[in-house]
Amino acid sequence: MLKNMNNYTSKGECTSVILASLMGFSQVVFIENAISGFIILLAITIYSYKLGIISLLSSIVGTLIGKIGGAQENSVRSGLFGYNSVLTGLAISLFLTGTSRWGIALLGAMIAAIFTATMMHFLKNIDLPILTFPFIILTWFILLASYKLNVFHLSESLVPQSLSYWQLNIAGELNWTVGFLNNIEQIFFLNHPLSGVLLYSAIFWASWKLGLNAVIGSVVALLISYGLGGEHSLIIGGLYGYNAILTCMAVSTVFSTKSNRFRMISGILATCLTIPLTASFSTWLLPYGLPVLTMPFVLSTWLFLGARKVIPNL
Repeated sequence: MLKNMNNYTSKGECTSVILASLMGFSQVVFIENAISGFIILLAITIYSYKLGIISLLSSIVGTLIGKIGGAQENSVRSGLFGYNSVLTGLAISLFLTGTSRWGIALLGAMIAAIFTATMMHFLKNIDLPILTFPFIILTWFILLASYKLNVFHLSESLVPQSLSYWQLNIAGELNWTVGFLNNIEQIFFLNHPLSGVLLYSAIFWASWKLGLNAVIGSVVALLISYGLGGEHSLIIGGLYGYNAILTCMAVSTVFSTKSNRFRMISGILATCLTIPLTASFSTWLLPYGLPVLTMPFVLSTWLFLGARKVIPNL
């Protein structure tokens, strides 16, 4: 009887970890829903089964760090220790080369969970969400280590470029539909039409409000980046849109209340701000060959959420 009880407990714990790990996927887009998480995992796997496997393992690693480490059960179950690990595992496996990158990706996923816990502690006193900050900083440091440590092999797609020879090229046609889909795909570093449809579906499945914000953020990003004279290849590729989508969702809905009377307006303004921020970070990081990641989203969201402490109607 005791043996059966142990088996039952073991199966229950395993199911709990899997569900929390799926929540880790959905928490990237502010959702606490295992089905949405599974749809997101499916979208990643359709693009690349290898990325699907490493992202799932990364989320499991992050979840286990929180669970074994004794974090609050609600935080673990809701996927809060998994989402930064998912993004870190994806980024490292994409931006590094060689067989060692898989092990580095999982190690990075583990550290991302620990970093997440640290940021939870430091930011709780100022009442700001940590967002994807641990993923950004950790990924940048790991990629930069490739210049000094031979075990890290940087992908050729991240070749440093001199600003002295940089030329803006806005030529080329715009396919708005492709750009709209790529905007949300770039949150998870994807580039497949079906993946884009699935990602939008995952958000709408959990919340039509968040889904509407995602659509608004994507459309605003397309219009503003085009109006400001952004490179058409970057607009179509979704490189101006993914930060905008996350920001619109965060400022307009996720971290707003009814007391924030102009939350939709401030959300759109914050979304617009991500476009020049993306361009600025892209320029700043060009000599280092580093990707922008989600830093424009983090800075724009923190800016408006911090302002709400003093200007509550925003």
